[in-house]
Amino acid sequence: MTHPISKKYNCIIVEDEPIAAEILENFISRDQELNLVGKGADAIYASSLLSIHEVDLMFLDLHLPVVKGFDFLRKIKNPPFVIVTTAYHQYAVEGYELDIADYLMKPIPYERFQAAIGKFKHLMEAENALLEVSERDYIFINSGKKQIKIILQDIFYIESLREYIHIHTKAETFTFKMPISKIEEVLNPKMFARIHKSYIISKEKIEVKSANVIQIRGKNLPVGRTYKSSLEF
Repeated sequence: MTHPISKKYNCIIVEDEPIAAEILENFISRDQELNLVGKGADAIYASSLLSIHEVDLMFLDLHLPVVKGFDFLRKIKNPPFVIVTTAYHQYAVEGYELDIADYLMKPIPYERFQAAIGKFKHLMEAENALLEVSERDYIFINSGKKQIKIILQDIFYIESLREYIHIHTKAETFTFKMPISKIEEVLNPKMFARIHKSYIISKEKIEVKSANVIQIRGKNLPVGRTYKSSLEF
């Protein structure tokens, strides 16, 4: 007997005040789409949770022992969405600069928690639907509240830099916050090829190619060892 898979978002709590952590845990348990996979009181334990689990959302207290919340956040390479929790107003501006999903002031009312979760889910859904293939010759990519249309024929190559991708086209370079693997999923493999963990190229735009380098628009792009076997074109 099969059951429909309900959408679950994995989350962790990083909070050194036991009562505050308990309140968050209680709030999380009321939402069937949230799945608490761990909680810790410091950045070191939080790091281990992030390495073990696929985490979608982190509730992060700013006043942690040893490493402070924002310092910890800056060190994470691919952070999940973050909802900051604090009793101090003055950190709000810095929090928004770090692109957090929301900012909760303690003590946290349940209604305010629900609003923050609504915002997080909206961001998650937007990320999951970043790529909408309308027709074969173009894609739409969400950028904030806008959708940007990119003609596939215009793409020379796509470059990944940390959590961002740069799409180099005939007219300009577009930058989006998304993993390169996500755009790779929707590109036609007859037109595009992944040649490196950081590069996808348009096959017809190749000017020079060798075992280790592909040149497009005068730029030499490296061919990764693991991709060489699939590059028969």
